[in-house]
Amino acid sequence: MSIFLSNPSLLRNGFRSLMFLTPSVSISYSTCSVLSSDDSHRKKWRQPVVSALELGGVKIAKEDVVREDPTNNVPDSIFTKLGMQLHRRPTHPLGILKNAIFDYFDTNYPNKFDKFDDLCPIVSAKENFDDVLVPADHVSRSYNDTYYVDSETVLRCHTSAHQAELLRKGHTHFLVIGDVYRRDSIDATHYPVFHQMEGVRVFSPDDWEASGMDATSYAAGDLKTCLEGLASHLFGAVEMRWVDTYFPFTNPSFELEIYFQDKWLEVLGCGVTEQEILKRSGKTNNVAWAFGLGLERLAMVLFDIPDIRLFWSDDERFTSQFLKGELGTKFKPYSKYPPCFKDMSFWLSDSFTENNLCEIVRGVAGDLVEEVRLIDNFTNKKGMTSHCYRIAYRSMERSLTDDEINELQWNVRDQVQSKLNVVLR
Repeated sequence: MSIFLSNPSLLRNGFRSLMFLTPSVSISYSTCSVLSSDDSHRKKWRQPVVSALELGGVKIAKEDVVREDPTNNVPDSIFTKLGMQLHRRPTHPLGILKNAIFDYFDTNYPNKFDKFDDLCPIVSAKENFDDVLVPADHVSRSYNDTYYVDSETVLRCHTSAHQAELLRKGHTHFLVIGDVYRRDSIDATHYPVFHQMEGVRVFSPDDWEASGMDATSYAAGDLKTCLEGLASHLFGAVEMRWVDTYFPFTNPSFELEIYFQDKWLEVLGCGVTEQEILKRSGKTNNVAWAFGLGLERLAMVLFDIPDIRLFWSDDERFTSQFLKGELGTKFKPYSKYPPCFKDMSFWLSDSFTENNLCEIVRGVAGDLVEEVRLIDNFTNKKGMTSHCYRIAYRSMERSLTDDEINELQWNVRDQVQSKLNVVLR
């Protein structure tokens, strides 16, 4: 399950999770390929739509994602990323890594694993949460963490949103990879769009009964063997260790860590699938394992990419450094423009959240914002709390002018005050 590992900021929420050609614009009629057991949802997203996005095979109309609906919190900046599908570009670091993982499974499990890398990122809240046993009161369901198209439809937070439907359709060995979306903080390793891969393998009683092992132990052993091999395939001969952990959708649950570049690196999360998930999918007599990993997290290590924004760059100085099939080519920095720091202090409102602040900053500055960091907070005698945030602006490709930065900062201040109901200091 790809909820396992993709985005470290969700540690606080109970999840252990954890980009380059200039878009060619065209107008066309198409459909968004969706797997859904909900007929109304299927009809809604499979009707022909007009879109200006024709980049990776997925074409989605803006009005189907960014709406006036009071529950909609998808900004224009997120809509522009839909359909980009960086993981399907064979000379992009994410595409290279994806294909390296596919090669491992093709070699070690020939003709076993079905692969899905073009499923539509618009899914139902049921698929995204309920089908993988996310509790009804879990913080990840909030509008602060998830992009909602409407009250029942979201941009998937993880590729696990497709797991239940694939199981119901009879798939027993599969890999799912795709772009996923979460409202998040701003720094060198966090971005509101990133990419995940999840793998699932289902066993029948014939598989484990001959081994003399119980079903859970058999599945856990097979899982660890598979993933240790994958880690060796990607990183070479490295020391590994397994760490017991907790996920709501697997039991037992594990994290795989490797000793790489003189430190322990968490590679992925995994476990034996909760029987309730299999039961709902009509596989009462089976047992299964699942794993999930974040591509950006691993690619930044394997390719020495220092800033997650670079994955989305169309600068040839970035894109020309990587070749199809060459895993681990080390990125050579081509420039280091100086950052500009701007501080902003305000008295908090009861409804303030840092994710909402970051969403506003990104909406104004886009990828020119490098980091938003809390540098000071205090509460006065009246019980009012003040936060001071330092915003770092830096372009990957050019020097920013003082006038340009000042204009961005004033726009940020205006929107923070008007939209977040805070009082600037």
